Amino acid sequence: MASLCLEPQERLTPASAGRIKVKNNSIYNRRMAHLLGTERERYVKKTFKSVARRYNMMNHLMTFGVDILLRKEVMRIAKLRNGERLLDIGAGTGDLSREARHTCPGAGITAADFSMEMMAAGKDWETIHRCQADALALPFSHNTFDVVVSGYLVRNVVDLDAALAEQYRVLKSGGRVVVLDTTRPRWKPLNPLIKSYFRYVIPNLGRLFTGNGEAYTYLTQSSENFISAEDLADSLRRCGFTSVTFRVRMLGTMAIHSASKRP
Repeated sequence: MASLCLEPQERLTPASAGRIKVKNNSIYNRRMAHLLGTERERYVKKTFKSVARRYNMMNHLMTFGVDILLRKEVMRIAKLRNGERLLDIGAGTGDLSREARHTCPGAGITAADFSMEMMAAGKDWETIHRCQADALALPFSHNTFDVVVSGYLVRNVVDLDAALAEQYRVLKSGGRVVVLDTTRPRWKPLNPLIKSYFRYVIPNLGRLFTGNGEAYTYLTQSSENFISAEDLADSLRRCGFTSVTFRVRMLGTMAIHSASKRP
């Protein structure tokens, strides 16, 4: 995918972001989260394009506002300093990038996402550079960033190890990576309640507030079928990261992983 980068002052509207055409297929309605390769990539693009305008609102609604606190925690863990460069990969509407800017105004922030529609739906990109980019083939040189962060990206990529390897490549030696995403619930007594919330409440909220229950069926399925926090930690180590740790939040349904690139 060709990359498109914008200066902070440049405007991007949903109309100018272009249109992605995806052929309808009944398999998307049955087991969307199990799609593989380019079929999954096309579906994920279509899904995020369709929910872009209401994405932030739904995140706040689904997590009871805890997503705001989690982004703040990501930035505390990242320990971003003035003069450093941060990449927010899978930036979407830019909430995590703006939290980085708020936390450290003197840092250089780059937001990258494969969906220009998602970035067009975001507000206030002042001082933040935006770039359309594929997480599996980032358009940046080796050793470019001091910090790489992501929020709800890794469960949607078609090749997890390749995505993590790209983040490792663009990090400077000694750089930090922080990954926020869903994880398989850990508290078994609550699993029936959590599964009911994921399978019935969230898709219906999506249908009510965005008109697209199917998109939120995919998002909940991808969460339920994503690997455990322990397995994601192993993936980070396999890609060369050191000092890998994670903490679990929201009744065991969210995890924040952090790691470093070897000096």
